[in-house]
Amino acid sequence: MCAAFSNLFGCGGVEQPTGPVRRRVGQNALRIDLRDRLALVTGSTGQLGRAIVRTLADCGADVVLHYFRQDDMAALLQKEMDQRGIRSVCIQCDITDPSAVERMRDETTKRIGEPDIIVSNAVAQYSWTNVLDQSLADYESQFRSCVVQNVLLAKVFAPAMIAKKRGRIIAINTECAMQCQPMQSAYVSGKRGMDGLLRVLAREIGEHQITVNQVAPGWMISEGVRAAGTERQESYEAQVPLRRRGSDQDVANTVAFLASDLASFITGAFISVSGGNVMPTI
Repeated sequence: MCAAFSNLFGCGGVEQPTGPVRRRVGQNALRIDLRDRLALVTGSTGQLGRAIVRTLADCGADVVLHYFRQDDMAALLQKEMDQRGIRSVCIQCDITDPSAVERMRDETTKRIGEPDIIVSNAVAQYSWTNVLDQSLADYESQFRSCVVQNVLLAKVFAPAMIAKKRGRIIAINTECAMQCQPMQSAYVSGKRGMDGLLRVLAREIGEHQITVNQVAPGWMISEGVRAAGTERQESYEAQVPLRRRGSDQDVANTVAFLASDLASFITGAFISVSGGNVMPTI
């Protein structure tokens, strides 16, 4: 059972108060249970990636820890998984290179098995500026890490999901994709392209009981923010309906829900985790 959800959903066999009487929650109580599932998280060594990996592990999933350059962080995260009793492997890969992604699939299958859950979290980093000054290379890097990554992941991992008639593809988008603010053009272009791709993919492979969804965080509090002591951003918080910032754990919780059987009838969704700062319209 995922620790992050324990207070929300309850545990089977645990007594819960209901007014003046107490009742025993039965075995059908809602729970996030990812035991016997294997999740691959791209960008596992990033701040959000680590939160997602830990939460999926808390829910019982085994994990494939993808990294590009941070081999030291990947080793530390794998050691943490070992201590939790979670099976894991570390795999280096350039997620924009077709042959590299194919090698990652082959190595994953050989070392730990075929993933049931794909979390597309990795994205290229670059310096934001206005459209007139942004380099073409930055637009290309965002297209490759947002769109091409998801095309390649689908091509190499979806066939095994189709054969099993089961699978979850979850991509990390952003509130920026809806805001279209100045200085964000390359990032927004990549994420909006990813959105279109994944909505089409959801329609194409849904018949095989594979769901394809997106989680779109706002400006969240992460490990780096906590270390810097910059959690409070009053100008940003003032425009958020909940009047606060969310955390990396809020994002990871949503990913865990979408990865679970509780979300088996949700696909093609763009779920904003932004405290209402952006609200997808009907």
